[in-house]
Amino acid sequence: MTKILIIEDNELNRDMLQRRLARKGYDVVCAIDGPQGIAMAVDCLPNLILMDVALGDMDGWEATRAIHANPKTATIPVIALTAHALESDRQRSVEVGCVDFETKPVSLPDLIEKIELHAR
Repeated sequence: MTKILIIEDNELNRDMLQRRLARKGYDVVCAIDGPQGIAMAVDCLPNLILMDVALGDMDGWEATRAIHANPKTATIPVIALTAHALESDRQRSVEVGCVDFETKPVSLPDLIEKIELHAR
């Protein structure tokens, strides 16, 4: 079963994504901020991470860089999630090592397609 780590500080977004992905058969775990997400990535070694880019003190780009800097988690694919559909956000996501980008509100069919494409 594909394990997905969602790193999202908004409780409603986190809960909605977790429930919808679990119904599709994914094993889903969640973190509420960057530091917790980095620790959980090491502990549970998910197949893929869904990373909110606006996380507060440590943004999703910084958390992604930290995850990819650790040899244990360096190869875990990260899909950036953001409410901003700006090309600069998409470019920044690529620069920090995200494999893909999805805007909020999330289109579940599009997200599932990206998960299936990138999950290791």
